[in-house]
Amino acid sequence: MAAKIIDRLGKDVRLGLPLGLGKPVTLLNALTRRAVADPSIRLSIFTALTLERPAPSSDMEQRFLGPAMDRLFGAYPQIEYARMLRDGTLPANIEVREFFFMAGRWLGVDQAQRNYISVNYVDALELLLAHEPNLVMQLVASDGDRLSLSCNTDISVDVLSRRRAGDVEFLFCCELNPELPFLGGDAAIPLAEADMLLEPPEPFELFSALKRPVGDTEHAIALHVSRLIPDGGTLQIGIGEIGDAVAHALLLRHDGRIAPIRAACPFPDDGFDESGPFSEGLYSVTEMLVDGLLQLFDAGVIKREVDGAAIHAGFFVESREFYARLREMPPDRRAKIAMKPVSFTNQLYGDETAKRAARRDARFVNAAMKATLLGAVVSDAREDGQVVSGVGGQHDFVSQAFALDGGRSVIVLPATRQKAGSVESNIVWSRENETLPRPLRDIVVTEYGIADLRGRTDAEAIAAMIQIADSRFQAELLDKAKSAGKIAPDYELPPAHGRNLPGTVTEWLAPFREDALPDFPFGSAFDATERRLLPALSVLGQAQGSRRAMLRLALKGRRGGATADDCLRRMGLDRAEGLRERVIAAALKGALREVERQGEGPKRSGSD
Repeated sequence: MAAKIIDRLGKDVRLGLPLGLGKPVTLLNALTRRAVADPSIRLSIFTALTLERPAPSSDMEQRFLGPAMDRLFGAYPQIEYARMLRDGTLPANIEVREFFFMAGRWLGVDQAQRNYISVNYVDALELLLAHEPNLVMQLVASDGDRLSLSCNTDISVDVLSRRRAGDVEFLFCCELNPELPFLGGDAAIPLAEADMLLEPPEPFELFSALKRPVGDTEHAIALHVSRLIPDGGTLQIGIGEIGDAVAHALLLRHDGRIAPIRAACPFPDDGFDESGPFSEGLYSVTEMLVDGLLQLFDAGVIKREVDGAAIHAGFFVESREFYARLREMPPDRRAKIAMKPVSFTNQLYGDETAKRAARRDARFVNAAMKATLLGAVVSDAREDGQVVSGVGGQHDFVSQAFALDGGRSVIVLPATRQKAGSVESNIVWSRENETLPRPLRDIVVTEYGIADLRGRTDAEAIAAMIQIADSRFQAELLDKAKSAGKIAPDYELPPAHGRNLPGTVTEWLAPFREDALPDFPFGSAFDATERRLLPALSVLGQAQGSRRAMLRLALKGRRGGATADDCLRRMGLDRAEGLRERVIAAALKGALREVERQGEGPKRSGSD
């Protein structure tokens, strides 16, 4: 089919690709290889979120991930242009421009960084059209004489609508994949709309997003967020550990199991007290359909319908189990999940009156990397300009929160992170690059509580942010604010906020972890041994780079403790050879013993 495409279009191919799962990898790779073989072909690609299975960056990562790669991530094929970008062999006649990266995957890859385009998701359509694509390709599902855009209605629905109206011309080529669930509504199109349709004899396995363990930090953040969500309101959450934790906390609230956990909270009350089951239920409008939302839908928390649907979403990338649940869902039930373009989900323009009525009491919950004392948020890039992921739809939803009556933006982030073996604060005085400027400050949540910043003075916002910062950094942050004249010289942190430490969070949650706050609220592809290894590998990873820390763990491992045979065998260290392997094996045993001694088992997963 790649040859036919070149025959139809000539040798200047301007390709528009969906982000994430919607890429037709078989067809895409064939076209890419043809351009590699023929330098006279110019292939220009506009896309986002190129999915890749992880490439282990260390010996321990290889030992852990290597033997289980297909089980954990699916046998998803390598996208050729990504491989060549990464190893520096992408020829000059192929150009790739992306407006959103798979988080952290393209750091230090110069060509990818140079060709990144910073744009809000809702504006990406116009950028694509400015690219003047003469080819659009997509992975699709089929049902008789209909195709489904399935996982990617986000931009594709509007692009095809422009073509039907005669505003743009392009060749629309599709690849079928039987694992992709068929979704109707805006996602369904006539079979005849595809100019070319590839049905590979051996379809590739879909990318499977890996669920990572939810630790104390994530559970604590989610428990605070659960107090912000009113019954009958509107919800948007993202993918990842915090998204899973928020969905789980809402389930605990709905089932009546959250009250004793909240009652034990050691952090001061901040005035937010939404509680009780979701009798009317929530409506969800979200760019990304994630497993947490599907879990809430299955449990009857998300059930308030708008135009016959309880969920409106723009795209999804999830686990194989998630795809199977959508495929196997009764058609009338699946119809309650309506895939829409981001021009619908991410903005109020277009039928604005109806959208405003539907999106009442909206809570848009989005994760960030850093937040400043003045309320600015950093979510897409490092301070040196290297892009970690992208803006995506965060600005779109925050803007909606300010435009909607009763709407609130909820930015969530851990108070600290580990970097180069030390702890640093995620709440900082300032940052040069900001994803959300401080005029858009609203609600910020860490494991230590909720800061309500909307309408506050700078001094009030600074005080609120310091109160949810880690106590190891509060004095330094306060000194910077006082030096800048932004808070009164005699202001003192209330004593009740002086215990913002990981140990305080652990002490709060420990009695509830086993029964109410599991590491994997919605299941995991990791087996029992791997779940036991995860927290120990975290401890080991923090020690690596410090000879003293590694020696301490190794000595602890040699003293015995936790039975580690299965873990050592899984890591290929049960018959360690040479001094280096023996030290690593002993250190791993020491890390397992340390986790055992702390009584956290697999429940420690990323808290500082």
